[in-house]
Amino acid sequence: MAQVQKCFGSHKALKGVDLEVRKGEFFTLLGPSGCGKTTLLRIIAGLELPDSGHVLLGGQDITRLPAAKRQVNTVFQSYALFPHLNIFENVAFGLKARQIEPFEVRRRVAEKLEMLGLDGLDKRYPHQLSGGQKQRVALARALVNEPDILLLDEPMSALDAHLRTQVQEELRRLQRELKQTFILVTHDQDEAMVVSDRIAVMREGLVEQVGEPREVYSKPRNQFVAEFLGAANIIAARRDGGRVVTSLGSFDLSAAPAWDEGSLAIRPERIVLADGQDGDGNWVRAKVREAIYRGQSLDVWLTPDDSAAGDPFKVRVRTHGKDHLRPGDQVSLFFPPEDLVALDQA
Repeated sequence: MAQVQKCFGSHKALKGVDLEVRKGEFFTLLGPSGCGKTTLLRIIAGLELPDSGHVLLGGQDITRLPAAKRQVNTVFQSYALFPHLNIFENVAFGLKARQIEPFEVRRRVAEKLEMLGLDGLDKRYPHQLSGGQKQRVALARALVNEPDILLLDEPMSALDAHLRTQVQEELRRLQRELKQTFILVTHDQDEAMVVSDRIAVMREGLVEQVGEPREVYSKPRNQFVAEFLGAANIIAARRDGGRVVTSLGSFDLSAAPAWDEGSLAIRPERIVLADGQDGDGNWVRAKVREAIYRGQSLDVWLTPDDSAAGDPFKVRVRTHGKDHLRPGDQVSLFFPPEDLVALDQA
């Protein structure tokens, strides 16, 4: 899609979005409520028309093509199952509407129900199914039409945490098995990291960064991306020759910043915590202020020994849950140069 813009009255939902989704990849639109991700999905589906810009599918301009004529199917957050139809009839609905031969309808529906672990449930009705089963029926109904693109509009948000994790893994396995293009809309960072080949992080109608999950998480482009993708220490800094100077001390970076004054980001789990200090570079002595046990990990907030009085900068570190740290403990922190990221000013 190229330069896609959409306004609702005076509100600019999309401000010129450029995105390329590769064939056969699991692509996720990630961002907070109101960032434009669902509007963009609806434009791809043909349920909304952009004010300007183009949507291409396989090189064909489908911007003005009606939704019913697009090789695209959508799984909605509510699943939108027909309560008066049984599971077989729900999944077969689109095929029957296209007047597919009955034997072909039976073959395709049976294949998709088996693929999604729903075989034997074809005579049941939606109210007789669990949330996870309803979600899989909605997927089967979309996939049975063999679309070029499957659109997923926050389809797991209504599930409890345990079931959501299970369905995420199933969805990722299914996409790899089918080798189809999936585009997911979600505000859940963990979900995006689990299922995606690539992620587009959106804010206020614009795409802030596109990349593989590891890249977007480890090398965020700006402070918004750094903080939206998870916990991050944002540290004000200024460049001083080949190093950067902060309130914590001076650090070496793997990549020099483009600015003279700006911000650094580092993930809490990338900071190395030790009893002693090994050399001078990128080490900081600190005192534990608070520690929260989270099972597999321990979140620790620390302040440097030489912090100014008042409201000193607190460093957040995530370490192994087996570690025992208490308020008042003195430790050394190492900030690896490759994990300190100079953020863009925007």
